[in-house]
Amino acid sequence: MADCIDCNAIIPYCTVMGSITIRQLDDALKHRLRLRAARHGRSMEDEARTILRNAAGEETTPAARQPAAAPERQSPRPIEITDHGKRVLLIIGGGIAAYKSLDLIRRLKQRGVAVRCVLTGAARQFITTLSAGALSGERVFTDLFDADTEFDVGHIRLARETDLILVAPATADLMAKMATGAADDLASAILLATERPVLIAPAMNPRMWSHAATRRNLATLLEDGVIVVGPNEGEMAEPGEAGLGRMAEPLEIIEAALTFLSAHSGKLLAGKSMLVTSGPTREPIDPVRYIANRSSGKQGHAIAAAAAEAGAEVTLVCGPVALPDPPGVNTIKVETAEEMLAAVNRSLPVDVGVFAAAVADWRVERAGANKMKKQAGRPPRLALTENPDILATVAHRMRGRPRLVIGFAAETERIAEHAKAKLARKGSDWIVANDVSQSTGVMGGDSNTVHLITRDGVESWPPQSKRDVARALVRRIAEALAETGG
Repeated sequence: MADCIDCNAIIPYCTVMGSITIRQLDDALKHRLRLRAARHGRSMEDEARTILRNAAGEETTPAARQPAAAPERQSPRPIEITDHGKRVLLIIGGGIAAYKSLDLIRRLKQRGVAVRCVLTGAARQFITTLSAGALSGERVFTDLFDADTEFDVGHIRLARETDLILVAPATADLMAKMATGAADDLASAILLATERPVLIAPAMNPRMWSHAATRRNLATLLEDGVIVVGPNEGEMAEPGEAGLGRMAEPLEIIEAALTFLSAHSGKLLAGKSMLVTSGPTREPIDPVRYIANRSSGKQGHAIAAAAAEAGAEVTLVCGPVALPDPPGVNTIKVETAEEMLAAVNRSLPVDVGVFAAAVADWRVERAGANKMKKQAGRPPRLALTENPDILATVAHRMRGRPRLVIGFAAETERIAEHAKAKLARKGSDWIVANDVSQSTGVMGGDSNTVHLITRDGVESWPPQSKRDVARALVRRIAEALAETGG
């Protein structure tokens, strides 16, 4: 295990705890100590002191102890993520440590992580957009009022189109903006607009780090759920300055980032099974005509893909769509509502059922065996009968009902009101409602604005891509299963 530290490996270097000098350690031991310190949120010196105290059989006193550390992992090797779906937005603050961020970009890319960079105005005093762009292979963003990106609210897209926002270096100024909600440049606007997890690597002069204002800001950020790695203790850029404030090394930051991504962006539904329906149904009138609707299946397919990414075993029952099958998903293709219901019943039981398909409400009572001929002045008379209600049928099952049944409501008026009525009528646990009026462009489009209706009330989600809606829904499903003992 590459970064596992044996106390006996450190003790020969230091006979007195107060005289620990990390520089005396060989490079391999320094590397392992750095990774262990990063996991525990300590400086390398404090980690070494903790190891020595434990070796001496001493209890770490509250005054000497860092904030409670997570239990040490059984396999502490750095996690290599090679899934090219992982995305990091790197915000580079202004400080001499910005040069380390170039190495950070390179190492993240080596691990298969896509990196976009945002440089603050101060950061551009230390590194160039050209160097960051060359290493990331992406355009570098700098200006909140960039006419090329802000015509479609570019800072909002940057805030959402990522799995993790990494701020390195996180200067005292950036931390203060984050803590107070300031948004006067691109970096701070992104940080205020995001719902994604944020990891920061502070870097500043030791006196700035220990200042009461910085300590207050840090406490606020921790309370808000921001993840912090470092800072470390050591010499500063200024001659004669040393102390706690050096930005964590790139390997430490990568360890923290990849550990988080591994834990949170792929296995939320590991061991769970999910059934998703998607797309329209086609109800034949005769061999060449049918009753259908404008559903593209994009939202249902995105949900199936997001659930599979989250580790679930997914069955997708879909009507006729012009979409590729999501990877890692068992796809069953059907045409009619009756065929969809039969496929759904065969796929049960599952932990979660998400019924996103736009099932036709009616079908022709008796479809013609031959093409109906047009008769001048005499439109055909079609006798319609009601299709089975798949959502209500599954929600009211006495045996084999999914633990969580989620329906969709495509409405054109009084969205929440109609969705609440549908929730009660169908017997489902949740309803995801959206406005499918022609002016919204939802039908067939790539974006959606949804309202999550539960028995506890209505949550109105912001406009976002259908993929992001799917990922947000998967997170909520995972939380609900966890709350109910899942």
